[in-house]
Amino acid sequence: MPANLPHQPTPDVAAPEVATPVHPVGLAHSELSSRIRAGDSGGAGVVAAIAVVGLLPSFLTLRTVVHPHQLVATSLDPTPLGYTWSLSLWIVPVLAISLWLHASPKYNLPLRSFWITVLSLSALGVILDLAFGNAFFTFPNKGAVLGIYVWGYDLLSGQWVKNIPIEEFGFYLFGIAAALLIYLWSDIYWFGRYVTPGDLLVERRQARPKIELHWPSALIGVGLLIAAILYKRTTEYPGFPGYFAFLLAVAFIPGSLLLRSMSPFINWRAYSFSALAMFTISMLWEATAAVPYEWWGYRPEMMIGIFVKAWAGVPIEEPFLWLLVTFTTVIVFEAIHLLVVARMPAPAGEDSAS
Repeated sequence: MPANLPHQPTPDVAAPEVATPVHPVGLAHSELSSRIRAGDSGGAGVVAAIAVVGLLPSFLTLRTVVHPHQLVATSLDPTPLGYTWSLSLWIVPVLAISLWLHASPKYNLPLRSFWITVLSLSALGVILDLAFGNAFFTFPNKGAVLGIYVWGYDLLSGQWVKNIPIEEFGFYLFGIAAALLIYLWSDIYWFGRYVTPGDLLVERRQARPKIELHWPSALIGVGLLIAAILYKRTTEYPGFPGYFAFLLAVAFIPGSLLLRSMSPFINWRAYSFSALAMFTISMLWEATAAVPYEWWGYRPEMMIGIFVKAWAGVPIEEPFLWLLVTFTTVIVFEAIHLLVVARMPAPAGEDSAS
């Protein structure tokens, strides 16, 4: 038994009643690629059921707001640097967990897999803003940002316009990093104390883990897009649900393709905590400050056409986005981590021992 797995019982020591699981982040590569979570196959279904239980009454409540009150600004600059300071919603958790990890050296993060995931998914956000930011969003409140802008393409005029605030890119980087760090911290520590021996990672020797894409899952994304297009035709906003199509193409469909293969490697308790934290913080962020004070807005012609009136007209795409953040980030991370570990050279003597 490797020395870095002190929590797992040896043949000479009785198993404790409550054991701390080891997530791949704390395992050497020779141990990672062959381990799955026992009894966790139904975790995705439980998380989905929890989401439905929470979202259904929320929907029924919010839809009762038919004639919302209008926010009346009492100043030309009601939120000085509001968007800039709001990035602390993600920066503070990232710093807090980073400091905790530094003070707890027995817990290790797979930094290579972590940064590949964060930078890759952040790049998708950058592409979103540079290529489609002007088509999907508006940034009317100039006082809420530092005033440093980046060029973005304007589909309507066919020209590049320097009007994308630099805060957008900090939001993608720190938001995705926060989602993944909350998941990993919950996995290796917070929910470790609640795991029973039946939930421990078990050995399944597999030197080259096979990641299979479940192509029928892509049909769900196609079906959702068709439904969105048909619904938009019934609204007062002519156009195409481009923002929703982008979210499906770069987040929902890729995550769905990998879900079946990655599900055994995901700690669904930690996932649910990260998803709840991200969704709650993000929707409060948008509904109470960002959209009412026009840090950013949405072009109706590029949305499905369903707006939450109780949340200052936040489009339905945003709750969908914030559910997707943890979903896609965690699944992509687990896939990348397996591939990274599989490419590492095995320690001397491992092949002969197996």
